Amino acid sequence: MNTTSSTPALDVRDVTLELGDGDAKVTALDHVSLTVPSGEFVAIVGPSGSGKSSLLAVSGALAKPDSGSVHVRGTDLGGLKGNAAARFRLQHIGFVFQSGNLLPALSSTDQLRLVAKLAGNRSANPAELLAAVGMSHRAGHRPGQLSGGERQRVGIARALVNSPSLLLVDEPTAALDRARSHDVVRLLAEQAHASGVAVVMVTHDHDVLEHCDRVLEMIDGRLSPYAG
Repeated sequence: MNTTSSTPALDVRDVTLELGDGDAKVTALDHVSLTVPSGEFVAIVGPSGSGKSSLLAVSGALAKPDSGSVHVRGTDLGGLKGNAAARFRLQHIGFVFQSGNLLPALSSTDQLRLVAKLAGNRSANPAELLAAVGMSHRAGHRPGQLSGGERQRVGIARALVNSPSLLLVDEPTAALDRARSHDVVRLLAEQAHASGVAVVMVTHDHDVLEHCDRVLEMIDGRLSPYAG
């Protein structure tokens, strides 16, 4: 795998993706291209059903495009099959979901330990990551004992535990109030700039776009600069 500094963290090239069958078939992605270098925080806005989640899916090796290619740190995701794709996701791509998507029985620390163990990562430091997201005081707490903003912070720490090249973030502020929304997105920006991870966030929350390095808009499966 090519890991030179000139290799973008994410390189989506002329990707198309169709969903459904027959008369129900829709074009989710229509010749989409996107390049994100390490350390950049990119937000993608657009109405529901515009293709934002589909772009995250192909970028995270969760869906295979009908045409075009997706490279993460120089690796062609289209060439990964079965267990190889799952292993690559664990080691090189982090995911942050709307509600944190934490396992209810595990403490904050154990959430991180589990993901590191699955990736065979013995050098992970959950305590350091929880400190970086301001959650040291909640290290032993389970998700049910955390607020929505705290769960998102733990989710971000968990996504970063294997030092991924790419962080894919799906509507992280959907269940948060305005102040906590800004806190979470500001934290994502800090992590992108401090650790060099490339962050792609899809969101409906235009209020937090000030924290992003670049904002794009998805409409009818097509990606373009955000006009504001």
